[in-house]
Amino acid sequence: MSDLPTPSASALELSHIAKAFGAVIALTNGTLRLQAGSIHALVGENGAGKSTLVKIVAGLYQRDAGDFLLGGQPVDFKSTADAKSAGIAVIYQEPTLFPDLSVTENIFMGRQPRGALGIVDRRAMRTEALSLFERLGVSIDPDRPALGLSIADQQIIEIAKAISLDARVLIMDEPTAALSGVEVERLFAVARSLRDEGRAILFISHRFDEVFELCDTVTVMRDGAYVATSPIEETTVDEIVRQMVGRDITTLFPKMDVPIGDIVLDVAGLSQPGVFHDISFHVRAGEIVALAGLVGAGRSEIARAIFGVDPYSSGSVRVGGDVLPRHRPTVSMAAGVALVPEDRRQQGLVLESSVARNATLAIRRALTRFGLLSTSAENDAAHVWAGRLQVKTASLDTEVGTLSGGNQQKVVLAKWLATQPRVLFVDEPTRGIDVGTKAEVHRLLSELAGDGMAIVMISSELPEVLGMADRVLVVHEGRITAELPRSEATAESVMFAATHASGEAA
Repeated sequence: MSDLPTPSASALELSHIAKAFGAVIALTNGTLRLQAGSIHALVGENGAGKSTLVKIVAGLYQRDAGDFLLGGQPVDFKSTADAKSAGIAVIYQEPTLFPDLSVTENIFMGRQPRGALGIVDRRAMRTEALSLFERLGVSIDPDRPALGLSIADQQIIEIAKAISLDARVLIMDEPTAALSGVEVERLFAVARSLRDEGRAILFISHRFDEVFELCDTVTVMRDGAYVATSPIEETTVDEIVRQMVGRDITTLFPKMDVPIGDIVLDVAGLSQPGVFHDISFHVRAGEIVALAGLVGAGRSEIARAIFGVDPYSSGSVRVGGDVLPRHRPTVSMAAGVALVPEDRRQQGLVLESSVARNATLAIRRALTRFGLLSTSAENDAAHVWAGRLQVKTASLDTEVGTLSGGNQQKVVLAKWLATQPRVLFVDEPTRGIDVGTKAEVHRLLSELAGDGMAIVMISSELPEVLGMADRVLVVHEGRITAELPRSEATAESVMFAATHASGEAA
């Protein structure tokens, strides 16, 4: 092992980093300073800019502006290979190992030691792998294939690879999301040993209990910008939450007061082992109910199961009093249920097709006459909702893949609203779209509720949840841990229930 920086020395510094993707500004002031021999937490809401900042450090993106120093020296990575060779390693939530290769082969992929005749020295590789695992205090068979390894073991292998490459800075991006309690403790022990060797570790997590248990320092980001950095012993969960969510949400969320009607959707005891458990709630006509929680909490899976895309093992779903059969999305659609998916490009649109074709995909059968679908019928139907949603396009014949993200989202909404649903699920309705379009989408949802539609909104953005929902259901690890009426839903109460940090909220 080469000499590591002395503890307290600056290992990595980012100052006023800016990054935009077209019209979407991801970072305006990414600022972060990591010290050698320290574990530094980076926290913020989804969309705060954490991932973009990390990808700049890892060489996936190049910054538009700002200063980037590594060990006190300016750097400018053009690729992930540049970052790795400079001593930066990223440990992701779900590593991607080569499943058919052994643990040892995965660690030394592309840089296997060779003997005098150029033959791979497998004994040396195995010996080094065992030495790495011994340093980390873990026991993993170096000869077993990677296929079938737990996520926890895969992460340890990635860490071993990083150490073998003499990484000075390790970034752990939501590493505990898929781990058990015992596996988390083992990972923390490894992280502490790396810190004690003088390495700098960046720990990204939504779980405050882990941040306070493991980290020495915490930096908070909000809306693509640096907010504050504090020694962990000088701050509190309350303070971090306030820093994460402190912004004005009054103008962006035109929520109207509308009369609330009868129960339209009734979900009782819905369970799917390992995914969600005992999910029970109802939604009334004119009501917007938010499913809030952290990424990976099971919110999207619950919506997909109710709609019929995913299975569930027990429980029932009723719409207007009628039971919906399991795993039958076409029956759900006929009953008046619509689902706007989280990933609009992969699950919501046919990017090579026109705006009109996409907007009418869900009602094509109703538009056919004698088995034929005319272009005029397609355009007439698409025009109604494209006009109401103010889709900005030169023509309904334009390929939807050429539209902006916000206009693509409007087309997905148009597709499902054309079915005239009674219950509308919208999963991350404003992710990746600009502020102006966000306000338009929020206004539409409020109008639809005013027309008597029952809406279930899944959102990782706390201001959106607080600004639009009549009730908030907080999901934590596949369970509903809190049900909060609008009058009681605050950033703190939702965040506490989402992280299970407060027994009062659960």
